[in-house]
Amino acid sequence: MTTSVKELLAAANSAVPRVSRDEAAALIQGGALVVDVRDAPELKAGKIAGAAHVSRGMLEFRADPESPYHDPAFRRDRTVILYCASGGRSALAGKALQDLGYTDVRNLGAFKDWAEGGGAMEAVPEKA
Repeated sequence: MTTSVKELLAAANSAVPRVSRDEAAALIQGGALVVDVRDAPELKAGKIAGAAHVSRGMLEFRADPESPYHDPAFRRDRTVILYCASGGRSALAGKALQDLGYTDVRNLGAFKDWAEGGGAMEAVPEKA
């Protein structure tokens, strides 16, 4: 079965609910894991305060408890909020987490919407 990126995004967007900045802030207060799936060079603009950075290409490896690269912050019973630059990668990432058995995954969408809306942010130090 052949598909397109447009179809993959449509399927991901229909499966992974969007969450507003205010809803995300409340979920974060309740202990949700926030994951920035942007690539490392994109972090120059900062990231959501407390967010874990896991580039889209490593997400499944960090999220799968059977992987040698598993990050224990990822738990299938924990709410996970994903974001990227525009919302596409975070939607695809959310669908991938659902496929791995995560039950409460949300797509915050674009980092710039969070930042422009006054959401808490932090700088990311450059690596040498």
